[in-house]
Amino acid sequence: MPATGFPIIKTQRLLLRQFTDNDLENVFNGLSHPDVIKYYGVSYTTLESTKEQMQFFYNLEKNGTGIWWAICSPDNKTFYGAGGLNDLHKEFRKAEAGFWLLPEFWNNGIMTEALPLICNYGFNDLDLHRIEAFVDTQNTNCKKAMAKLGFNPEGTMKDCEYKNGEYISLDIYAKIRAY
Repeated sequence: MPATGFPIIKTQRLLLRQFTDNDLENVFNGLSHPDVIKYYGVSYTTLESTKEQMQFFYNLEKNGTGIWWAICSPDNKTFYGAGGLNDLHKEFRKAEAGFWLLPEFWNNGIMTEALPLICNYGFNDLDLHRIEAFVDTQNTNCKKAMAKLGFNPEGTMKDCEYKNGEYISLDIYAKIRAY
């Protein structure tokens, strides 16, 4: 189902590539894992239901509303997680960043290397001016990563989402393109 011309980003440590149907089990493993979905807005209980997420990945670029990459080892043998941009607003030149990693790859610097690559693509190739991220106020690890990556805290949206039977608040982070 992947389209041609998808931008592949490669470094010495990482390969950011388009999702394929072969990634279904890896995406399910991530988006059904209790530690990953604790603060993430999407979760799935079956492989079959995870196909909905795969359609989301495929349709983002097709519809011009964003782009997400599978984050892998450079030889493409190890799947680490996913990251990308969604809710792309061309008229306002902004998008929302999102990401998740399988827990066995946490604290290895993968996302601190991958997210700047994703942001650079957004600023340079999509001509974005602003990339924002919405982080559960309880997710201290993600908030530390946002600060480390140069995202500035802009405030908190109190009780703005309902998850697992309670209201949660989201901290807003943003990075503005340097000209």
